[in-house]
Amino acid sequence: MTTFALVGAGPGLGLATARRFGTAGHTVALLARDSRKLEELTAELSGDGIQARGFTADVLDTASLTSALQAVADALGPVEILQYSPAPRADFMRSVLDTSADDLEAPLTFSVKGPVTAVRAVLSGMRELGRGTLLFVNGGTAARPHPDRAGTSIAFAGESAYARMLHAALAQENIHVAQLIIPGAIRPDAERNSPDALAERLYDIHHKRDGFRHYSEPLPD
Repeated sequence: MTTFALVGAGPGLGLATARRFGTAGHTVALLARDSRKLEELTAELSGDGIQARGFTADVLDTASLTSALQAVADALGPVEILQYSPAPRADFMRSVLDTSADDLEAPLTFSVKGPVTAVRAVLSGMRELGRGTLLFVNGGTAARPHPDRAGTSIAFAGESAYARMLHAALAQENIHVAQLIIPGAIRPDAERNSPDALAERLYDIHHKRDGFRHYSEPLPD
């Protein structure tokens, strides 16, 4: 088995997905800004018998992200599966009428430059393996923009376009690119949007490799 790299590791969806892929036999690389959080998450996964390591990275700093993913490959081997799912900051979700061009700089770096940076860092390793999966996880504004969440609506649209183009461009290289849109809040008690249910869905998308865009549940009317 090879490496599953998670950009945006956290105690909810990130931990559940890492556990699901780790249980399947993949070595797990967790990337996040907070080194203490990474230590806690890797310790929990290690307690489950999963080989996991943490790597500090900030998706708003493309050099940091590139360096971290290179460190993953050096330490654990080529990344076969990359999941890009950092949680957007609250200040990305301003009203469209209150959003300036400067306000879009961070969301676009977060959701467009970050994914491009991450993909470029792992793509050569996937090509060496002859296979790979790129998983992009977004909220409902990726498919239906919301006037009170302008930053994520605009940035997620760019991320979606990039991911869809990759889906077409990399298919012949046995590299599957897919997007999972989660319209509602992630809650432990949700049937489809609990961390464990979403982790299972992401593993299923990786395993079945059928189509680009998936929804955890239907978009609300």
